[in-house]
Amino acid sequence: QVQLVESGGGLVQPGGSLRLSCAASGIGFSIRTMHWFRQAPGKQRELVATITSNSMTNYADSVKGRFTISRDNAKNTVYLQMSSLKPEDTAVYYCTADAVNWGQGTQVTVSS
Repeated sequence: QVQLVESGGGLVQPGGSLRLSCAASGIGFSIRTMHWFRQAPGKQRELVATITSNSMTNYADSVKGRFTISRDNAKNTVYLQMSSLKPEDTAVYYCTADAVNWGQGTQVTVSS
């Protein structure tokens, strides 16, 4: 049974930082490419960052240089370190391995 549990969201001021976590089970985590997506109100879900099983990474242009994706295979967890946050980063953030199974997401709100 696939389970993805995101955490770490919250309210932060512009320019601030947050670290999101996603604990995964039931997916053979260590061999899977993992992704972070986000969905803002009224918008489609969009890909934010990707990390392969050997930790190669890729980012959406909108977050490049500000966000860092990483993983800890011993903990079956993928992280998203977000810095220099902007109001337009406000969204629900989700992790996934296959864009089929999703967690409940974690809300990130960037506002003064």
